Amino acid sequence: MIDTLDLQFLLAIKEHGSLVGAARFLNVTPSAVTQRLQQLEAKLDIHLIDRTARRLHFTDEGELLCRKGQTLLEQHKALLEEVMQQHGKLVGSLKINAPFGFGRKYLTPIITQFHRLYPQVEVLLKLSEQPLLEEQDRFDLVLHIGELYNSNLIVHAIAPNQRFICAAPALIEHYGMPSTPQALLNLPSIALQENNEDTTLWCFEQKSKKQTIRVIPSLSSNDGDVVCSWAKSGLGIIMRSQWDVADALSQGHLIRLLPEWTLPDAPVVALTHRRKGMPERVHAFMSLLKQQFSPQPPWQCR
Repeated sequence: MIDTLDLQFLLAIKEHGSLVGAARFLNVTPSAVTQRLQQLEAKLDIHLIDRTARRLHFTDEGELLCRKGQTLLEQHKALLEEVMQQHGKLVGSLKINAPFGFGRKYLTPIITQFHRLYPQVEVLLKLSEQPLLEEQDRFDLVLHIGELYNSNLIVHAIAPNQRFICAAPALIEHYGMPSTPQALLNLPSIALQENNEDTTLWCFEQKSKKQTIRVIPSLSSNDGDVVCSWAKSGLGIIMRSQWDVADALSQGHLIRLLPEWTLPDAPVVALTHRRKGMPERVHAFMSLLKQQFSPQPPWQCR
């Protein structure tokens, strides 16, 4: 009879759509994949895949084996996880999606710590320009910063985060210090394109007063590091999250403009598919994540 390794092998061919793709995934030669498939079909005495020069076509028996086999593998994995958890160990996989800059700077060291605590949990970290536009079902947890648009995911507060208007000292020396939001329009600006937000519309509030301006950026990018680098070089003003510019502000590379005015907050949140019934490994990671940003996040300690 076939075992779980045989099922995983067959599903690898199914997922990657070709023997060459499966070979690349399994890190073996295409001929090795062909030989193993022939051995599997001989073992079952059933033809599983029709192979032509252009594509693969699974037979009805092959499709059934893949469909039922996927279910069996998931049940097998769940059973092993339950047994290990009763023994006090966390196992399984944890798939996380997060923004590039925040993921590199703050999430990577937390995952390092988590891996040392729970080495049997396989962690996949996907860094993305727009985490919410990814296929959310593929991830156990999505980190998001800023305004949350229509989403059926459960929101878990992680850390507070403000937005600041910043500029290099040299830029302010050249143009002068603006005293109102409207005065910002006299300075060159830089925009970060992220999360499909309208990043050129800046909304300010001071007590009961509100002002909104529309900047016309001379530079824009989808990379936060690039935008901050341009700003530190004196090329324009930026609106950025406190977590991203805290170091530059404390080191004097950037200065905050209009501190008496506030912009909409951009809190750091974790998104999950459900609040109850989450796997213990997700709970454990969420607890560690919250611990790292309590009682206040590192960007507020600068």
